Amino acid sequence: MFTGLRFGLHTLLIGLAGFTVVRAYVVSSPAATWTLVMGIAFVAVYLAGAWAARAQGESGVSRRGDAVGWIAALTLLWAVLTWLSPEGAYLVFPLFFLYLHVLPGRGGVAAIVVTTAFAILALGLHLGFSVGGVIGPLVGAGVALLIGLAYRALRREAEERERLVAELIRTRQHLAQTEREQGALAERARLAREIHDTVAQGLSSIQMLLRAAERDTPEPGAGYVRLARETAADSLADTRQIIRELTPTRLGDGLAPALHRLGQEQSDRASIPVEVSAEELDLPMGTQIALLRIFQGALSNTIRHANATRITAELTRGNATVSLVVRDDGRGFEVSSAVADSHEADSFGLHAMRERLEQLDGTLTIASAPQQGTTVTARLPLLPGSEAAS
Repeated sequence: MFTGLRFGLHTLLIGLAGFTVVRAYVVSSPAATWTLVMGIAFVAVYLAGAWAARAQGESGVSRRGDAVGWIAALTLLWAVLTWLSPEGAYLVFPLFFLYLHVLPGRGGVAAIVVTTAFAILALGLHLGFSVGGVIGPLVGAGVALLIGLAYRALRREAEERERLVAELIRTRQHLAQTEREQGALAERARLAREIHDTVAQGLSSIQMLLRAAERDTPEPGAGYVRLARETAADSLADTRQIIRELTPTRLGDGLAPALHRLGQEQSDRASIPVEVSAEELDLPMGTQIALLRIFQGALSNTIRHANATRITAELTRGNATVSLVVRDDGRGFEVSSAVADSHEADSFGLHAMRERLEQLDGTLTIASAPQQGTTVTARLPLLPGSEAAS
């Protein structure tokens, strides 16, 4: 309930309960003591339910069984109180609002009809039946029903507004993240162009000059020139690998097709079957690029070092993560020694994969043993607002 309506309902109900008890003593009712007991019990049960509602959230008593039990206890106490003192009938008006708030659909309306009839009967037995004794509760019930329905409409509108605001916030966060990713991709593309136009072109020219010098240089000097040329060739290959890593990947049609294309390309190039199983997932661009690069690195390592005859890759999602698992049936290796080497090697190896995932709060798990193949598992968290997390 809204804060103002809730406070008003508390005040009205407690005030009417107090009035009923005081009135019983003023008129020296023989049931004054029982009226006091029932009034205290009624207020105590009401406050206990109100406290539970506040503790459990805006929806009131969260479990439907508790809600119905609470409202049934209040109704029973009210009926006894009304039977003891006619002033207790006034308490039916705040009960109307509780019925509409707690009981779903037509249940609240049915409860209003039943309690209105009981209030009319009790007033008639206490004071005698009259037009006012009938019209009063009926008018009160009608007004409460209209106010309750209006409140329900306002509450639905407020909930819809909150939903739209939350959706707007998620959209703005997604847009901001997309802009950051686009900026990072643009900077990576710029660095790739700069490296290509400077370092890569320079190494290519050095390699060509050394090849020419190697032909014109007699031994043993030609051996040193050959070594220099091979070193330049290796450096050029590493530089081109860095350029490929920096260049934004074409992911316009999604991650799954890109994984299939990359697997097919590497399979054709290395003559090793590469099987890819990938779900269509709506992931942030940074996550897609990271997973594609992990797959690219795992394929490269397997083809160059594992002597495998079959490679499989599987992209799946869980409740809060997306996972890429790459397996091969190659010769395997000792994981501990490979991880230690990756920290020392100046290359895009296992350490580079792990660092790439850690930047996105992800993890890399490697399971391998000599002659038992290798399994590389990359896991990344899903954004709460993404389609993949739903």
